[in-house]
Amino acid sequence: MPAHFIPRRLLVTGGAGFIGSNFIRFLQTSPEVERPDIVLNFDKLTYAGNRANLEDFEGESRYLFHKGDILNREEMQRVLERHEIEAIVHFAAESHVDRSIDNPGAFMETNVHGTFQLLEAALDYTRKDPERSFRFLHVSTDEVYGSLGPDDPAFTESTPSEPNSPYAASKAASDHLV
Repeated sequence: MPAHFIPRRLLVTGGAGFIGSNFIRFLQTSPEVERPDIVLNFDKLTYAGNRANLEDFEGESRYLFHKGDILNREEMQRVLERHEIEAIVHFAAESHVDRSIDNPGAFMETNVHGTFQLLEAALDYTRKDPERSFRFLHVSTDEVYGSLGPDDPAFTESTPSEPNSPYAASKAASDHLV
């Protein structure tokens, strides 16, 4: 694999959400990055996703949208193969602490099982061509580290996880899977 790998065909899960759509916008407009040939926005369009966040890119040759669910492994595999994806940036998640307290099952399903299905689809995809250059980038949350008091030092990579909600626990679990 090349030492300096820049993916030309990128799949962004949860790309219609706030952070995912801003990431795609940065990729599509920033003069500081080498722009990919294709950015495929893969989103289920739940309460957190809004396709209008990126409507100004609709119809551009370097931007594609696919409504889909990361829980559907077969669909993920078809999309990876059809578009010859070289990297996944995984933002898709159920989020918001208060929502996770009211409905923790949805968080376990999407954040844990969905990430697992996505990883399995990526593994199957890369096994078909072991020479393929491929990256999987997983986006987490500071919530996995718990809460900081006003005098506590900032979290670091060596801070132990201390999730305090079903949301944080599900994201910590997905971090461990990745």
